[in-house]
Amino acid sequence: MTARQILVVGAGMVGVCTAWHLRTRGHEVTLIDRRDPGSETSYGNAGLIQREAVKPHPFPRALTEILRVLPDQSIDIRYRAGAMVSERAALWEYWRKSTPESFAKIVPEYASLIVHCTEDHETMFTAARATELIRRDGWLQLYRSDAAFEAGLAEAADIRSRFGVEFAHIDRQQLHEMEPFLSVPQPIIGAIHWTNAWSVSDPGALVKAYAADYVKRGGKMLRMEVHAMEPAGERWHVSSATGESIDGDELVLATGPWSREWFEALGYRIPLFVQRGYHMHYGASGGAVLNHGIMDFERGYLITPKRAGLRITTGAELNTLEAAPRYGQLDAAENAAREIFPLGARKEPKPWLGARPCIADMKPVIGPAHKHPHLWFAFGHAHQGFTLGPTTGRLLAQMIDGETPAVDMRPFRSDRFED
Repeated sequence: MTARQILVVGAGMVGVCTAWHLRTRGHEVTLIDRRDPGSETSYGNAGLIQREAVKPHPFPRALTEILRVLPDQSIDIRYRAGAMVSERAALWEYWRKSTPESFAKIVPEYASLIVHCTEDHETMFTAARATELIRRDGWLQLYRSDAAFEAGLAEAADIRSRFGVEFAHIDRQQLHEMEPFLSVPQPIIGAIHWTNAWSVSDPGALVKAYAADYVKRGGKMLRMEVHAMEPAGERWHVSSATGESIDGDELVLATGPWSREWFEALGYRIPLFVQRGYHMHYGASGGAVLNHGIMDFERGYLITPKRAGLRITTGAELNTLEAAPRYGQLDAAENAAREIFPLGARKEPKPWLGARPCIADMKPVIGPAHKHPHLWFAFGHAHQGFTLGPTTGRLLAQMIDGETPAVDMRPFRSDRFED
């Protein structure tokens, strides 16, 4: 193997892990971003390494589900009409790919990545000496109704048999013993405990730990606002508006929700849209303690214990990347959370807002760009970029080195929307 000069643009979880794997293999790697590692989308998630997330989220197709979402008042999904119009081509493709027949084909392809997430994270957080950030006790998916709980248990049994997901059926009494400060028995009636998923006490700190280990191994960091990236003969040229520039033999585009402006400028047609999300940290009243991350399944938000406090993370907001914040979704999540747990006051003056890069067929784009030599894509992980960063980095490094990757990467190729 000949060492190459490789530029990785984007220092979120996916970009950092890709740079780490490439540097571990001996390449001369420069990781480029306008901000410090883990400061954007990878900072603001629920901090779960979701081994159970073997199924992506399809577009709602049942009439009852559409009617529930239509008033734009739910916690799990909100939307802006203008964004639905401007993103109509990608959303139409998303709708088409969400038929039961199409979704059934997508699930095992998507799961082929997820099943590796915990072992790949463990490789990296062990090397980075960041094990203190990891909790291996899973998280709880809470239910308020018997019908939803029964359906959830049936789904859990299915993915256990097909994909090795591990879970436990938690009744009211068991839930009270695990989380004595939750409002049990009402309105919560029970939970699914996802036992082979892990949680992270500080998601941004984990990305920074991975980045620090990458630098310790000889990797380079370049703080730069990228203005242009373009082929230069057999190489790639990246430059800023102020005249900074750098060349490399290979270029990896891992800029998450900002990827579209770059791949469209280079002539690629990939239906990427964003789903935005909000979070806020809270204290706990009366000495209450939350022992696990919890998802209020029928409301559609999460509460996860973090170093900074109890983090409430909302569901998805279908909106454009740069639209003004709309905090009603977070307010609704907070109100629902106060029904089941004694939250204290907000800990920050302003909620965090970020965006997840989503591809219409619910699978990321990972691999060589089909129109340009020496250009590689690693984006479109939707809500699972934090979970899938190490796996993506490992597989992409194998591909760059000309090896047969450990996973069939054909479902994630960049030209699949041009077939």
